[in-house]
Amino acid sequence: MDIETFYEQNEARRESAEFEFGSEWTDASDNEYELSWVEATGELYLMVEPDALVNEDIFGDFLVSDESISDLTVVIILIAKTLIVFGLVLVSVLIYIWFMRKVIADMQNRIGPDQAGPFGILQTLADGIKLFFKEQSMPITADKPVFLLAPFVSALAAFLAFAIVPFGGVARIGGHTTFLQLADPPVGILWLLAMSGIGVYGVMLAGWSSGSKYPLLGSVRASAQVLSYEAAMGLSIVGVLVHTGTLSLRGIVNQQAWNGWDSFVTQWLWLPAIGAFIIFLISAIAETNHPPFDFSEAEEELAGGYHAEYTGIRFAIFYLAEFMNVITMSAIAVTLFLGGPSGPRLGFLDRGGWVNVWIVPVFWFLLKLWIVLYGTVWVRASLPRLRYDRLMELSWKLLIEAAFLWAMVTGVIVVARDQGWNLWVTVPLASAAALLVFGFLMACVPRPGELEEIR
Repeated sequence: MDIETFYEQNEARRESAEFEFGSEWTDASDNEYELSWVEATGELYLMVEPDALVNEDIFGDFLVSDESISDLTVVIILIAKTLIVFGLVLVSVLIYIWFMRKVIADMQNRIGPDQAGPFGILQTLADGIKLFFKEQSMPITADKPVFLLAPFVSALAAFLAFAIVPFGGVARIGGHTTFLQLADPPVGILWLLAMSGIGVYGVMLAGWSSGSKYPLLGSVRASAQVLSYEAAMGLSIVGVLVHTGTLSLRGIVNQQAWNGWDSFVTQWLWLPAIGAFIIFLISAIAETNHPPFDFSEAEEELAGGYHAEYTGIRFAIFYLAEFMNVITMSAIAVTLFLGGPSGPRLGFLDRGGWVNVWIVPVFWFLLKLWIVLYGTVWVRASLPRLRYDRLMELSWKLLIEAAFLWAMVTGVIVVARDQGWNLWVTVPLASAAALLVFGFLMACVPRPGELEEIR
């Protein structure tokens, strides 16, 4: 049912209440709802607190709230979703490490892992089991409680960041209609940035609590790097928020709904926000300490970085957190710019059937995710590590300014489109103004040797 059909079948209701997407609506029992379009099934839904949905079949004549479903059912569904998402992340890490090794081996004309399991796919699991049974050591100068806590802070922050990623559409479980997503807070982008910041604490605490100068130096460098590129990443996301007008990742995905084969260009935000997309990818790779930006653990410089004193399973948890961050940021990129689980449905099957509702959206999400992850492996295998000062210059002297100006130009274009201004005039003028400002900022940056001359 489309929105026009809904209006026709609810003429009396339309006269007494305005049905607008994103607006609240109250029924006769004073239950508040929010009208929204869910792309997963192409149907109309009403949002019900906290995150349930009521389908058109239920509110065609009257609305029924979610109170009829027992609290125990909701709790069980929430626990099941948590376990599924956690398992999905862990399995993705295992597969990604194997995938990375095989792809890099192929690029370097090597075989790669081929002994543990078919095609060596169990090699990562074998490495994890080996680390689990290795001896645990701790420096006598270490702060024991903080030393033990630091790995779990990094891993927890990475998992909580992934918890808001919508990896599927809408499903009905035990009479409860819910998203294939662990949580959808209305401030999902802010949650992402908060978890990214908390992850810095794990790195910093690990270096400080080790009681050694080399891990401390590694943690200081890692913290400076993460904070620098988090600023660029946050500004790049602003460009998406200007287009969508919402902080909810589910809301961003719904606005990139698949309406036809031209949706790849007309609906998904990778093209209208291409500058933000490129800045986000560079910042995400740098923030997650992924090569060629892995300065915080540059073995030849700092003897292993912030986790130099960690062994066994504690080191494995840091290793796990690092790759979880890579997968999470790739998933966020897919959600913000590539439509998330949006994609064509199987036309020869029922649009509301379990295949099109459960399987197909998850398939499209995973396909896009692994395409982005392949790009991270390609970058890892191709580019050499930069100098640390060049890394910081890239963030503070280029990416932050570029992201800020891109957000401003995007805002001008969105306002011009809403106000009916001539885009053929507005876009070139806004772009030229941004380039002038960027050139002025670059001219103000001291050149090598200028500071020494001033002194």
